[in-house]
Amino acid sequence: ALLDVYTIGREIGKLDGIKVGLVGDLANGRTVRSLAYLLSKYQNVKIYFVAPDVVKMKDDIKDYLTSKGVEWEESTDLMEVASECDVVYQTRIQRERFGERIDLYEQARGKYIVDNKVLSVMQKHAIVMHPLPRLDEITVDVDSDPRAAYFRQAKNGLYIRMALLKLLLVGW
Repeated sequence: ALLDVYTIGREIGKLDGIKVGLVGDLANGRTVRSLAYLLSKYQNVKIYFVAPDVVKMKDDIKDYLTSKGVEWEESTDLMEVASECDVVYQTRIQRERFGERIDLYEQARGKYIVDNKVLSVMQKHAIVMHPLPRLDEITVDVDSDPRAAYFRQAKNGLYIRMALLKLLLVGW
């Protein structure tokens, strides 16, 4: 979450007043759950949850956001959400989370894909993030768009980890 907030701040230039679309496996995704918690510390943030029914965001996060006065909304329309957001945070549907229920995995997989069509409705300043690795939830042709921030996001992870290690080992 620290790395993601750092990336959003660097890329968008602010954290207060942003709109973030969290897309994909929201029930099991560690990154989107912790990011939602951390975004609640900022002012006037709106979070959109876009996920197949089987991996929707769990009530604990939604209840927490509500208790902190964070506006959130569930949607099934990635195109509409992408047109509204400053950040589209895509995650992959993880097969290992489904165990023997391969039918549910196949039902959820591929439902929401960030491609050039999605980019075409996004605002010019908006970014696409992803915790990596990816499968097919972001098409490779998106990589060349300057709004594709996921490789920069991964690089930022190095700096955040370095800063945290310095704090632990040396202090301020």
